[in-house]
Order: sequence, then structure tokens, then C-alpha cells
Amino acid sequence: MPKVVVLPGDGIGPEVCASAVEVLQKVAPDVQLEYHLLGGGAYDQTGSPFPDATREAVLNCDAVLLGTVGGAQNSPWNSLPRPLRPESGLLQLRKALGVYANLRPVKVMPGLESLSPLREDLAKQVDVLIVRELLGGAYFDPRRAIEGDSAYNTIGYSKAEVDRVARVAFEAAKTRKGEVTSVDKANVLEVSELWRGVVQHLHDTEYPDIKLEHEYVDSVAMLLVKTPGRYDVIVTENLFGDILSDLAAVIPGSLGVMPSASLGDGPGLYEPIHGSAPDIAGKGIANPSGTILSVAMLLRHSLGRDAEAKRIEDAVQAALTEVRTPDLGGKGTTQELGAAVLAML
Repeated sequence: MPKVVVLPGDGIGPEVCASAVEVLQKVAPDVQLEYHLLGGGAYDQTGSPFPDATREAVLNCDAVLLGTVGGAQNSPWNSLPRPLRPESGLLQLRKALGVYANLRPVKVMPGLESLSPLREDLAKQVDVLIVRELLGGAYFDPRRAIEGDSAYNTIGYSKAEVDRVARVAFEAAKTRKGEVTSVDKANVLEVSELWRGVVQHLHDTEYPDIKLEHEYVDSVAMLLVKTPGRYDVIVTENLFGDILSDLAAVIPGSLGVMPSASLGDGPGLYEPIHGSAPDIAGKGIANPSGTILSVAMLLRHSLGRDAEAKRIEDAVQAALTEVRTPDLGGKGTTQELGAAVLAML
């Protein structure tokens, strides 16, 4: 019996997780669920944003479903020492799981093209998967400091770190249009020169049938908006991926419909890309679509249940033609949209 650890987290996390868990239980009733703490609420109860009990649970399961972590800008949590802040709990979770590849599918659902900031003809072209390296680069490199009037961070990568995330991108491309765009800044950064060389070598030796292009990150930021249909799978390092994936996230019209998967060699981590939205927490109007679609990714990538994943994706798409939460211009509630998805199943 597969086991999924659920981490509702902070803000709207518990609300969207509740809807997603109902969907998971309907399509996969054999899945065992176990709930644990993460984030600010975890700190309040245990003194740690990533308690030992949570660490033990996530290392002994098949997949992890996460809501959201963090509070408002004026939250007392933001005054804590950095290692005790909610976001540090998330970073510790990712590191403990060893999830090095973050997958963010970006697609404008039929009927929602008018909500995209792009022209509708461009919005219809969008179907891109962004694969972001998640455990290296500037966010994790220990060579950092504030020294008097100056400060520095370091972007470091090994060949092995680049190879493993590039492999995820090439494998994903096999199931899509068969195209990978590797994004770097090799004209000015030595680390990007290494990145480009490793990706090219992997392509030439193991994936010659996949079409590979190398592009600079500033160019991709422009073209992702101007001509989004040119991209199939994008793979890039942590910092560039963070920026590009957030840029792409606005294309579907709302962060609320965007899922993600973080994969490594152990349990996968699945979560919506939106934040904890403390301003609407408890109001029952958060969009659960991103979390529900994250469940679909969980079923596909961690449990190998493609049919059930496709059922959920089709159900969400159908439900959004009838019920829309305020972020999509409607008046539906979290529970109403969740119920509509269940009805479509």
C-alpha cells in the first residue's frame, strides 16, 4: 500500500490540500495518508520549521504532498533567525529528500485564454515544461558572506549535478515533442560554460534523437512571452529557473492553476507553485486547482498511475468551465471547485 505524507503547511495550504486529498482518495483509495507539520505552524508547535518527526516521515514514504509555507510580510516568523523561518523548513525538506529536479508544466487551459496576459492566439500555443535544477547554484552554495561593506554569493555546479537534471529534461522530452532548450549565460559565466558542455555531451552520447538548443537566459525571458510556442522542454540552473518559472507562471492567467513536482532518487515532492496567500487564508476562496493537479503529477511520477493522473487533469479542465474562483474572475469557493472536480471524476 503506497504511503503519501501530507504537509498542509501555512496560510491557504490546509484549504487547498483538503480539496486535493479528497480527489486523491477518490481515484486512489488504496493510498495511505499521514499528516505532518512544516513551516511557520511547525515552528510555533515544535520550535522548528522542519521537525524531526516530519523528517522521519518524508524519508519513509512514497511521495510528499505539500500545501504552502510562510506568512505575511509583517509576520513574526520573518523576524526569526533565518534557519528557523518557514521558508528554511522548505529548503531543508528539499535537501532531505534530495529532490534535484523541479518540473513545472505551463499550459493555458482551453477556455481560459482570455485570462492570460498574452494575446489569445499566443496563449493557445503555450505548452512548456520547465525543468529547474533545485539543489545547487547560488541558493545552496556555502561560499557566501557579508563582509563589511561588501557581500558575495557563489554559483557552483559539478558535472554530476548538471548531468542528472539534464537527463530528467531529455527523458521528459521523449514523452512530448522531443525538443530541449538548455538555458545558461555561457557568454559571461564560466559555470554556464560547464553547464552547456555537460548538456551537449549528454545529448550527443545518449539522446541524439532529441533536438537540443542552447539559449541565453535573457533571450529566453523575452521569447517566452513573445513566442512561447517555440519551447517544449526548458532545462536550466536554480537561479535562472526560479526566475523563468515565475515569469511563465503568469501566462495561464493565475498562479492557482499551476502544479509542480520535485524529483530525485527518493520520494517526490508535489506542491502548487503559489504562495501561502495569508490575505485570503480562511476565507474559503483559494483556488485548489494547482494542488489537485500536483496530485495528478504525484500519481504519474511517484506511483506510476498515468490513467488516474489523466482523469484528474481532464476533470480539472472540465470543472473550470463551470466553477471559477475569484483569481479566475469567478465567485466560486474552494469547496465548490473541489466538488466540481470530484463530480467530473
